[in-house]
Amino acid sequence: MVKEKGYDKELLNVSHESWDFCFKGLVLDMEDGNFLKLAEDGTVLRASHGTKQMTSEEILHTYGRKEWRHFKTMSGMVSRSAKYYAYDNYFDLPGALLCARIIDGLNKHSPRRKYDFWKDMVAAIQHNYKTSAFKENGGTYFPEVKRNPGKYIQCCPDPVKKWLRRLKDSGKILLLITSSHSDYCRLLCEHTLGNDFEDLFDIIITNALKPGFFSQPPDQRPFRTLENDEEQEALLSLDKPGWYSQGNATHLYELLKKMTGKLEPKVVYFGDSMHSDIFSAHHYSNWETVLILEELQGDPAMVPTETESEPLEKKGKYEGHHPKALPSVSKQWGSFFVDTISGKEDTEETLVTTWSCKCVSAYSTITIPSIEAIADLPLDYRFTRFSSNTSITAGYYPKPPRSLLSSGELMATK
Repeated sequence: MVKEKGYDKELLNVSHESWDFCFKGLVLDMEDGNFLKLAEDGTVLRASHGTKQMTSEEILHTYGRKEWRHFKTMSGMVSRSAKYYAYDNYFDLPGALLCARIIDGLNKHSPRRKYDFWKDMVAAIQHNYKTSAFKENGGTYFPEVKRNPGKYIQCCPDPVKKWLRRLKDSGKILLLITSSHSDYCRLLCEHTLGNDFEDLFDIIITNALKPGFFSQPPDQRPFRTLENDEEQEALLSLDKPGWYSQGNATHLYELLKKMTGKLEPKVVYFGDSMHSDIFSAHHYSNWETVLILEELQGDPAMVPTETESEPLEKKGKYEGHHPKALPSVSKQWGSFFVDTISGKEDTEETLVTTWSCKCVSAYSTITIPSIEAIADLPLDYRFTRFSSNTSITAGYYPKPPRSLLSSGELMATK
């Protein structure tokens, strides 16, 4: 953005404190240059103009106490449009801080009502992450990660590797579905899982272009074979396990029927993006979904949930102690799960669930802080799942966030 598009060099200096701005669940309203935290009913709970936090009065004046104008479109899980962008995973989030600081810089030179920098952001993303960038050493991201993968990529914990092997040894079919291109996927997997990572998976699908992988019909998203990381001809169907590019969930499911000998094989899909992974796999493919939600890991004091009783030998390692904590509450944005709104007289505050929190119980079967949290459990462990007749805390494992249980009656039902 600085070198090619001429934006302020100050963007290159990022203070440690400014990362607090990066909060999962934010929506950028591109026209106004505002970042929004939304309640489950679509009203605006908190907002900032650029990085500058807006006061309650400013929010009320700008948005009122009514549903945000693009909420209906966004609640249909259209995460990207010409009007807004929803930030729901950690890979995307630095872009939120960058956009906010761009808005700050533009305002410094000439305060404005409308903003048109997004086209430059799209060009920057394309410059860094297009499929050919890894091979060509293009952009700033891939060359740096290739030079020093150990600095940026964490190794997968041994219990998770053993869990994957246990699943495969028990006869389960293991799939890896990523929107990353094959060359970058190979680099990541070799460093996280080891050089033999391909032995762990029956089917590997790269450049999957999620959520289109789930939502698009097969004729628009055919599978392609790969040769030296180059995509080859389109396939009319998927006939055998292997490594493929692009594709669609419909043809994949037909292959799974063939491999399992079952008319309706059950698929459990793990992902960390609500829009690209969890909603899409649940809504379009009716798969069971497990949301990886790091915010659950950093909860200051998680409390037991009402789970089905399991014998002591079936308890997981994280039911007895907490994993290493991550910051779960932002100074600027508050909790991922809940927030307060003032009453009509501004004399009392009501605790409400966020839109992000509502999506968790609506679209995931269960939600966990990491795969490591379940890796030591028996493969036949019975989880309590989210459903329309359980509380909104039911499907969190090992424990629900404390903030969801501190509002009593309000949080007891969906």
